Amino acid sequence: MTRRRILALGTAAILATAAPVVAHHSWPVDTSKAVTVSGTVTSYEWGNPHVMMGLDVKVANGTIEKWNVGGPSTTRMEANGWDKSTLKPGDVITATGYQFTDGQKILRLDRIVMAGGKEMFLYGRR
Repeated sequence: MTRRRILALGTAAILATAAPVVAHHSWPVDTSKAVTVSGTVTSYEWGNPHVMMGLDVKVANGTIEKWNVGGPSTTRMEANGWDKSTLKPGDVITATGYQFTDGQKILRLDRIVMAGGKEMFLYGRR
């Protein structure tokens, strides 16, 4: 193999391994309008790339809506006082964030208020 061909293959390999980093996405949310939902935590998944929670929200007509509520990485959440034991199924919280623009019951979480009144932020105190 010629030196030029080896260099080309090396460059291609580097670009291929960098693709997952470039592919990371932003949340498709409407940041012009904060949404607040209150409900019972059904799941709390402490992991990367996003910490996720399931939330059962009782609406005015008495039905339960299933919401998926997500935050940033565990590292960013830890910097704001969160850990894997911050929430557990059965906890009642009020969550504020930004809903997916397509109307799905998915919220990019900004903060929560726990049943006792304690506020927990995800991106620093406002």
